[in-house]
Amino acid sequence: MAEVVEVHKDWSGSFPSGKKITVVFVIGGPGSGKGTQCAKIVSHFGFTHLSAGDLLREEVKSDTEQGTMIKNLMHEGKLVPSEIIVRLLLKAMLASGNDKFLIDGFPRNEENREAYEKIIKIEPEFVLLIDCSREEMERRILHRNQGRDDDNMETIRRRFEVFQQSTLPVIQHYEKMGKLRRLWVDFQLRCF
Repeated sequence: MAEVVEVHKDWSGSFPSGKKITVVFVIGGPGSGKGTQCAKIVSHFGFTHLSAGDLLREEVKSDTEQGTMIKNLMHEGKLVPSEIIVRLLLKAMLASGNDKFLIDGFPRNEENREAYEKIIKIEPEFVLLIDCSREEMERRILHRNQGRDDDNMETIRRRFEVFQQSTLPVIQHYEKMGKLRRLWVDFQLRCF
């Protein structure tokens, strides 16, 4: 695994100096509606929506050694090494040509946050926490019909546990900084 990460250490890039880059992290449990809410924000405010999960799934489709490693980790409900995720995010940000980004499903843990700060070095404007009951998230995942390998009951339960254990310190960090915004979503009512 270290060898795969090493290959990506050589890839780098940065934004032009002096250009204001706006980043908003969108965090929520699996199936909380992060993608749905991001689509609404993009249509109204011109952000580029980047999903850490989508970028990882695209890498899985690339049929590389790194893609296979990511696939195995995701299938087991485990997290992908932070440096890989951050470098995929940076590459997508630079390729977009935009200066406003919604980064969905990231950071999932303190290691993600620290890798982002070390590599990308752009403080988020704020962090949007999509709040939703566990029962509703589970129902949504099981009925979303996206054909994802990780949408099975055993993996879903592991993903909930990983989210609770890993992401709470990130939420607390940004809350202490005054950067956390909560959005309660009730899918029976469509959203607030």
